[in-house]
Amino acid sequence: MPDKNNARVIAHKAICEVVLQKRSLSEALFPVNQLDISFAKSLAFGSIRFYHHLNDIITPRLDKPLEKKNLDLHCLMVLGAYQIIYTDISRHAAINETVEVARIIHKKWAKGLINAILRGIDRDQKVILESSHYSHPSWLVKKIKKDYPENYENIFIENNKQAPMSIRVHPSIGRENYKKKLMGQNIDSYSSEISEQSLTLREAISVDKLPDFEKGSCYVQDVSAQLAGYLMSPKKNDSILDACCAPGGKTTHLAELAPDSEIIALDFDEMRLKRVRENLTRMKVKNVKVVSGDATKKDWWNQKKFDSILLDAPCTGTGVIRRHPDIKLLRKPKDLGQIIETQSSILENLWTMLKPGGKLLYATCSILKEENENQINRFLEKTSDAKIEEINLSWGLKTTGSQQLPHNNHDGFYYAQLVKQI
Repeated sequence: MPDKNNARVIAHKAICEVVLQKRSLSEALFPVNQLDISFAKSLAFGSIRFYHHLNDIITPRLDKPLEKKNLDLHCLMVLGAYQIIYTDISRHAAINETVEVARIIHKKWAKGLINAILRGIDRDQKVILESSHYSHPSWLVKKIKKDYPENYENIFIENNKQAPMSIRVHPSIGRENYKKKLMGQNIDSYSSEISEQSLTLREAISVDKLPDFEKGSCYVQDVSAQLAGYLMSPKKNDSILDACCAPGGKTTHLAELAPDSEIIALDFDEMRLKRVRENLTRMKVKNVKVVSGDATKKDWWNQKKFDSILLDAPCTGTGVIRRHPDIKLLRKPKDLGQIIETQSSILENLWTMLKPGGKLLYATCSILKEENENQINRFLEKTSDAKIEEINLSWGLKTTGSQQLPHNNHDGFYYAQLVKQI
């Protein structure tokens, strides 16, 4: 049997890495050889997902603030409180086994404190659950409320859910055929009207359980992200740039849709490009050239202009919070200004590389208007040969471009199609 307490130790370490060391959950060191890793990840992701709520529950219960050297105990209390408030784990196990972690991390002296705090939370559980809390940082609450006065409550609700696992089925296989393969292995799935290649699994599974995954049968990709390939509508012999391409999901999709096109996959992060190359190999893509370079500069460019450009712009990631709940802790208000400036620099630079009559698709996984429609409006105001092209699809909020908000079946994404006037 997996050691559930060991899972709590692993989860606690991951929570500390996010909260105290400002590392992302994807960088957290989950030991791959542990049988209880799934339980550990569930505890870590859940604790971070509801961190702001749990922090506001715990902090007033402390007689005095913890010393800096003991802030790992605060993370341990968050882990315990998450189990009590948000899971069906028995209260006895949640409290006692979380308290036991204090001994394992060599802070036996704190067992009484942690026990008292968690038992108090357990006693007040009904009152806690009856009180509303968005579990988002205050600066982000203000921005989302301002941008979406009619939708903000639902955004917070969706952001605090666990994201579903969606896949893009290779067109050579076909969605319905692959759905039958999944059913043959007792994996239930459903399709989406947004993407004709998408299947969403009823329950998330390890990729090695997906039929022929290593042979390139499918790619794990959110339904909203799959829209980029269709909106680009790549054609035979097109010269295409996929800027800020890592980890390669949209690159492989473009290659699937137009195998006779010429695609440049650009990113500045060599470590992330390694992942791109791995995905290209697995998906058996032959028409993509991977280039290491900065999208704000031209030193990587051979002066040959592109028929179309996909700019998957760097952003705050506020549309994928449910998939990456650590965004709520790691992103700060000061980050937004720098991100907006970088987006603008990339957009202006890449526009010079687009042929007259060509199309640039601007995409983000953000819901903040400053990164999306406001960014595009500013670009249109100062770029005389740029024109917005309406996206004629039945999804999303119609703005300058189209904004998809987080939903049960897909992430929050923004798309804008820009055409270069001849």
